[in-house]
Amino acid sequence: MKNYPETLDYIFSKLPMFQRVGDKAFKKDLTNIIALLKTLDNPHNYFKTIHIAGTNGKGSTTHIIASILQESGLKVACYTSPHYIDFRERIKINGIYISEQFVVDFINKIEPLIDEIKPSFFEITVAMAFQYFKEQKVDVAVVETGLGGRLDSTNIITPLLSVITNISFDHTNMLGNTLAEIAKEKAGIIKPNIPVVIGEYQEEIENVFRNKAKECNSQLYYAKEIVELYNFNSNFEGSTFETYFNKQKMVYTTDLYGNYQKKNIQTALASIFLLKKDFNITQNNIKDGLREVRKNTTFMGRNTILATVPKILADSAHNKAGIENLLETIKQISYQNLHVVYGTVADKDISAVLEKLPKKASYYFCKANIPRGLDAIELKNKAQQFNLLGENYKSVFLAFKQAKENAEKEDLILITGSIFVVAEVL
Repeated sequence: MKNYPETLDYIFSKLPMFQRVGDKAFKKDLTNIIALLKTLDNPHNYFKTIHIAGTNGKGSTTHIIASILQESGLKVACYTSPHYIDFRERIKINGIYISEQFVVDFINKIEPLIDEIKPSFFEITVAMAFQYFKEQKVDVAVVETGLGGRLDSTNIITPLLSVITNISFDHTNMLGNTLAEIAKEKAGIIKPNIPVVIGEYQEEIENVFRNKAKECNSQLYYAKEIVELYNFNSNFEGSTFETYFNKQKMVYTTDLYGNYQKKNIQTALASIFLLKKDFNITQNNIKDGLREVRKNTTFMGRNTILATVPKILADSAHNKAGIENLLETIKQISYQNLHVVYGTVADKDISAVLEKLPKKASYYFCKANIPRGLDAIELKNKAQQFNLLGENYKSVFLAFKQAKENAEKEDLILITGSIFVVAEVL
């Protein structure tokens, strides 16, 4: 019998984990997850689900929906990935992490099956989550895909609603080199006769979603067709906005910060509107759920404010669209000088990201403590080609320490580039 630290060591070291080793951990079919769940008596059939895919905004949208459903009195599960600090962040109910004991017992129970079929880390965590949600008798689980959608291990569920936030370039070596190819993979979560919400209208890929929805006889909605947001204002305290329900103006506040959250909130509210046929959700539930997203769901990693003197902001933007959203956010912050602690992974073309990063900043290049991490010296040399200047550091800790030592009270320190860089700072 393993204890909790030994169990974590086992699943991190023995099972292929995409976040650590890259596409070697990516399984091209659903064979393993089907076998795992069959052994467990298909636990995903015992509770209702909402399925979230997309390139950016999945995590925010998942947590907004979960928070509102939670305020409506439901027992709400969240399955998300990756984690920042604690493995158990991936699997939670009403914001409370899965117990260490359940993780231990689950792995001990299915270890012979693990040895037999050799599943990935992600496949095991999906099976663990679904078994936990079944045993805890949740009312509904909001389930975020890992990569893509069509071949994602979570795509075993038949949800009440499918949600696709947006499509941009990420993981092109696995999902495709064009937006249409990537959209086709994400559209794989659209199920027969199940409605789907598309968060962002993108003309060049609209036909991908329309054709898939038609093929599945699924009603397709764009979020903006259901709800519009007006007068969206964001600051370090959170955001405020207005919208209309039944021609009545509603004013909302949320503890989420950043203009890019407007799209995620719009997508989540459109989803909630459609879910009203399944659950009793009131305007007060929506208002309370929006106001307390972080508190209700223990959401972290996106626009996390770590300090105000100097201002320190951590955000796990790691692709071109994510960086563009982040840059829009920091435009709203007043500061003297910008210090950027930046690290990324080695198996991505980061040229489009480096091209977007601000030239007028001091950079602290570092490598997160994972095998996939890009060497800090190599990163510094690549960044110099885009006139991004700074020094390289042996660790995230040393880079962050130096940035804090160099920053004046009126400066802004930004930590970004990779989920793992943010995780080490957090």
